[in-house]
Amino acid sequence: MAIKPKELTDAELLKRLDEAQRELLDMRFKAATRQLKSPKDISKIKKEIARLRTVKRQRELGIE
Repeated sequence: MAIKPKELTDAELLKRLDEAQRELLDMRFKAATRQLKSPKDISKIKKEIARLRTVKRQRELGIE
């Protein structure tokens, strides 16, 4: 089972967010050159980025 974003430390959260953003950029280039096998992967990585950003913002505001 994958680790949930809320269970990550701040450093791990930032590292994972950076990796996800780089992966999205790579996927966009592959999609533009028609090398991407599944377009659904782009939406999946976007959702992961949104989850990570949400947890980051919650921590900044002291919500959780």
